[in-house]
Amino acid sequence: MCGIVGYIGRRDVTPLLLEGLQRLEYRGYDSAGIVVTSPKSAGLKMVKAKGRVRDLEAKVPKRFAGTTGIAHTRWATHGAPSDVNAHPHMSADSKVAVVHNGIIDNASDLRKKLEADGVEFLSETDTEVLTHLVARSQHEKLEDKVREALRVVEGTYGIAVMHADFPDRIVVARNGSPVVLGIGEKEMFVASDIAALVTHTRQIVTLDDGEMATLKADDFRTYTTEGTRTTSEPTTVEWEAASYDMGGHDTYMHKEIHEQVEAVDRVLRGRIDDRFSTVHLGGLNLDARDARAVRRVKILGCGTSYHAGMIGAQMIEELARIPADAEPASEFRYRNAVVDPDTLYIAVSQSGETYDVLAAVQELKRKGARVLGVVNVVGSAIAREADGGMYVHAGPEVCVVSTKCFTNTTVAFALLALHLGRTRDLSVRDGKRIIEGLRRLPAQIAEILEQEDEIKKLAEQYAEARSMLFIGRVRGYPVAREASLKLKEVSYIHAEAYPASELKHGPLALIEPALPTVAIVPDDDLLEKNRAALEEIKARSGQILAVAHQHQEKADQTIVVPKNEDELDPILMGIPLQLLAYHTAKALGRDIDKPRNLAKSVTVE
Repeated sequence: MCGIVGYIGRRDVTPLLLEGLQRLEYRGYDSAGIVVTSPKSAGLKMVKAKGRVRDLEAKVPKRFAGTTGIAHTRWATHGAPSDVNAHPHMSADSKVAVVHNGIIDNASDLRKKLEADGVEFLSETDTEVLTHLVARSQHEKLEDKVREALRVVEGTYGIAVMHADFPDRIVVARNGSPVVLGIGEKEMFVASDIAALVTHTRQIVTLDDGEMATLKADDFRTYTTEGTRTTSEPTTVEWEAASYDMGGHDTYMHKEIHEQVEAVDRVLRGRIDDRFSTVHLGGLNLDARDARAVRRVKILGCGTSYHAGMIGAQMIEELARIPADAEPASEFRYRNAVVDPDTLYIAVSQSGETYDVLAAVQELKRKGARVLGVVNVVGSAIAREADGGMYVHAGPEVCVVSTKCFTNTTVAFALLALHLGRTRDLSVRDGKRIIEGLRRLPAQIAEILEQEDEIKKLAEQYAEARSMLFIGRVRGYPVAREASLKLKEVSYIHAEAYPASELKHGPLALIEPALPTVAIVPDDDLLEKNRAALEEIKARSGQILAVAHQHQEKADQTIVVPKNEDELDPILMGIPLQLLAYHTAKALGRDIDKPRNLAKSVTVE
């Protein structure tokens, strides 16, 4: 859940590492550190600091030169945020330095054994165990030292290791946490995210689980943790460094909300087939016969991806008439679920590296299930593990809070639902209707974004609330879930989402003037049912903000959203609530791009 950056070459490494850490700040962290060396220097030099990268930069001495180095931003799992617990971790003889993403499950047992052998630990972290294991290895090669240490480690890791006796190399390894190599001209990079690399190179190699690599200034080689050489050809990253800049906006979240017009156009581009009123989704690796054999669809995701999956499941049921549901991947992988050969499983993840989702995919594959991936990052672990799938083409999403990727994922599910529907019983007429609706989405999103000033005023009013209730019925309920999550993530206001149909079964007890309710009220066959819910709230002096296709008489305020096809309306109705969450957080002075306690890509349990 943290950030790794490494470099080996001819340039002064410290500015490169600090720049890379700054590009990874969005992932969420509480401390940072850096270690450098060079063939001409005597040993490793290290600086660490609790706080932001700027705090680390302030501590780095003026003379801190080197041509090889690794750096890290830490998100605390073992031990509180502190200078001592920050990465890198160095061995007692100051020869070995390690940065690590992930969690070592058997760290406590290994720590006890090392302490019994006389090792003194400085930190509370699990990572320091790995440092001492490498340092105590009697092997002559650094690669063998790291391999020996990893043999006794249980858990997840993305690591980079330096050794004072081997200043010409960095050894890296991956198991469940991303490691990406950047291939330069007589220089090599490593990072946990391509965001740290694209300023310097667009040629990357993504390691697989169980794979290691040795980086030298003019070469790299990859191999398994057992020592067998692997073949890894560099691929070209689609996005350039400018894609990770704010582009004149105050925050990445604001920029990414406004990028949704272009992002949705991207996910649609080249995929619509007007001739047969369907879509081209070649990456699914699912022909018409396979599609017709599907008897159920199970969608797995976490957080925002789970909510996108809820919307996707409804669209698949409505358009393809296949039973479908969504479930948190973090729950699915632990409940010993029955894996049905006639069920199509779909794994959803912005990063494509979310650990709970990846673990679910691996378990499903082990049991012979067909798994598709719906991800944003090309070449990510889930994309490689799945049998096929779709890229959502949202572009780099830097803010911890997901907005444009959520929207593009719901659009991707609409494409998938249309594809499955047209291979089954969805008529040409209905296929054409959905395609026309999809094409209207970018312009309608732009129309919603034009209401930002009005939504900002509402947000400033609701910023005074201590808690908010979000309600929706059927199509509106996943929208309410996601809007509730957005508000609590970025503003820290408590928020709860509930089906509007369940109000009388408990939540009405909460209604009072101090608890505002945000109601999702689409103009569909449940309009009158939703209006009845507003009546119930108003009768109890509740304050109501409606998101609807027309002004709602019982609401105190209404955000009017353009009408699309009933099945596609949820895609649009969440966008004004992204703006509501953003401006509420801004009014409260929150750190919008880096909410407390959260990380962008959750690569540990």
